Amino acid sequence: MPGHDAFMLEPFASGLADISLHQLALIAGMALIASVVGGLAGYGTGALMPLVLVPIVGAEPVVPILSLSALFTNTSRAAAFRHLVDPWRALIVLVAAMPTCALGAWAYTLLTGKGAALVIGAMLIASVPVRRLMRRRGLALSNRGLAAASFGWGPLAGGTVGAGIILLSLLMAAGLEGAAVVATDAVISIGIGLTKLVTFGLAGAVNATVIAVALLIGAVAFPGAFLARALVEHLPLHLHTALLDAVVIGGGTVMVVNAFV
Repeated sequence: MPGHDAFMLEPFASGLADISLHQLALIAGMALIASVVGGLAGYGTGALMPLVLVPIVGAEPVVPILSLSALFTNTSRAAAFRHLVDPWRALIVLVAAMPTCALGAWAYTLLTGKGAALVIGAMLIASVPVRRLMRRRGLALSNRGLAAASFGWGPLAGGTVGAGIILLSLLMAAGLEGAAVVATDAVISIGIGLTKLVTFGLAGAVNATVIAVALLIGAVAFPGAFLARALVEHLPLHLHTALLDAVVIGGGTVMVVNAFV
């Protein structure tokens, strides 16, 4: 049924109509890189993708785009590491964080383009020292402490990108290690992504461009998690972590500066 296929593809094509092939290639390339990095370290997609998306589509649709694409990227990551998921810790975080996540996502929809760029850039810059501070302090959380911290983390998860870095620190403080952190983070991120997507949808922030770009990122990034699983035992994490920190801080600084230009 060619007519039916054309009807199904029309919204996707219209969503990408204002984006050049060169820009689409940049988005796809970064999505693959971010997916591999995310599969290795548990974070990366939310920190790296805005560096490409903001100049191409603007700041306002970035969080909705990443919320939708996260459903694909984290599903692939959860599938690749499914045997290492800690379901009890995942449930604790989701129950505590989902209500405040919805509040943070709703607040994000009220921002202007410059306001969104400022929030995203500031969060990216802050995420690096916050993660290092939490690791240096050797923060330890009981299940009750994890729930309380997740409640406070929810607004950041709902209204910014890059907050996944903080979640990883919380999970490690709760006793998870290695690939179990990546696996459990992926399951939590699926629930958080659904919460944000529903909130953005009700607020009218999900349009054809958001859907099309998110589907592109999800499709390209899906194999990245399985590539990461193959690399996870051979690539030193400290090297790519240092490089990612530099890119995140640099990109966040550019966004903040541009918000005032």
